[in-house]
Amino acid sequence: MSDIQLRNLVKSYGENVAVAGIDLHIQQGEFFSLLGPSGCGKSTTLRMIAGFIRPTSGQILIGSDDVTRLPPEKRDIGIVFQNYAIFPHMSVAENIAFGLKLRKKKPAEIDTAVAFALKQVGLMGYENRYQRQLSGGEQQRVALARVLVTHPRILLLDEPLSALDKALREEMKYWIKDLQKTLGITTVYVTHDQDEALTMSDRIGVMQKARIEQVGTPQEIYERPKTLFVTTFIGQSNVLNVTVKGREGDRLAIEFGGGTVLTRLPASDFAAGSAAKLVVRPENVIIGEAGTGLPATVVSETYQGALVRYRLTVSGQDVVAERQNQSHVARLSVGQTCAVSWDPERSEVLVA
Repeated sequence: MSDIQLRNLVKSYGENVAVAGIDLHIQQGEFFSLLGPSGCGKSTTLRMIAGFIRPTSGQILIGSDDVTRLPPEKRDIGIVFQNYAIFPHMSVAENIAFGLKLRKKKPAEIDTAVAFALKQVGLMGYENRYQRQLSGGEQQRVALARVLVTHPRILLLDEPLSALDKALREEMKYWIKDLQKTLGITTVYVTHDQDEALTMSDRIGVMQKARIEQVGTPQEIYERPKTLFVTTFIGQSNVLNVTVKGREGDRLAIEFGGGTVLTRLPASDFAAGSAAKLVVRPENVIIGEAGTGLPATVVSETYQGALVRYRLTVSGQDVVAERQNQSHVARLSVGQTCAVSWDPERSEVLVA
């Protein structure tokens, strides 16, 4: 197991910058996700770590080794892609043994390693099956076993669940996370799926336009977004136009909805009178009776099973709120007046 350091990593294709100077330290044994939309540079970053793409500039360290110019086979890494790349003409056991045979291991050593790898991924008894006899999730497990059997220092996963249906993705993301924790292998996981990243990761790097916008734990990324992109890409947020009034003790006072609202003090200073964006997650919006907060009117109500989602208007701006669907809580009707509020610690002010 090793840590990974990326130092001012850049990849350009002519005038097109795919990765723009990333500095990142991934800890030994960590499950780290690179999360972002298509074309943001996350897969390019992963492939530079793997050695399939050579950086334009910068440095890649795995442990204490500078691997920036080393070919993939010299880096001692394992990588699994979204299409699995299982050899259809080989059995499961032959697929898993492939890397060991390339390393000229002895047959008895290979048999022992393959049996152990099958046990690790829960496929005992599948040795003689072929690709056509395997489900998508089973093929993904074979691909992981084939990588893990060589005992790589780090594991790279490039959108490994994107080809699976929703139910199987749900099952596999927990399985992969549990396996990674059991093995303790340093893992870099590339995905555009925020739910996967939040569920599986120790830390997440959110990427946008070739740069990392924020690095943090899933809770930090979700509850303490540092940019508007992060707050809108991770989950859903109300992003409201407000005017800063000034500091009041350990809170920031802002003007919104015809009144003054307090929020958590931001990391950066805001001058009185400056425009800003107030960010509040729908689940943190509290709906009360008229007169208990900012005046609001219900515009729409959407039933979502465990949740009821309301769209309200507050001084001409839309505010979305979510309530648990509970039998003792009366549902609101369209056109009904009410009030909204939230805990200042559950709101964020960002640069407009």
